[in-house]
Amino acid sequence: MARHPRENRGPSQRQLRVGELIRRKLSEILMRGEVHDEELNSLMITVNEVTVSADLKIATAWVLPLGGDRKEEAIAALKRCKGQLRHLTGKDMTLRHSPDLRFRIDETFDRMDATRALFADETVARDVAATDDGEGDADGDGGE
Repeated sequence: MARHPRENRGPSQRQLRVGELIRRKLSEILMRGEVHDEELNSLMITVNEVTVSADLKIATAWVLPLGGDRKEEAIAALKRCKGQLRHLTGKDMTLRHSPDLRFRIDETFDRMDATRALFADETVARDVAATDDGEGDADGDGGE
């Protein structure tokens, strides 16, 4: 079975461009409080990235409330206002159809913190230093 040439590649330039346009527009809408929802407007939400499906019909916004608190509340408010947000983001875009919006918590910062904590562990730091110095060996027992 022949594979489509784009099957294993990343997003196209068009997907990246549309995702960035939606990200900017969503950020502006949320910052200005253009949606008529008190709960949503009370939350400071950062839109870190928007990924768009290949057919441009679905846009997933990776968001995080300021301080990382009230995540479930933020997702619930965004889902509740999805129609308004879709209308407002699609208003100025030149796409034939405005993509369906989906909202997910961006866990990038949590993963970065976990990685930093891992590297701060003295056992890991010792192992990394030993590997950098060429002292480590293939079976991981330190040559003992």
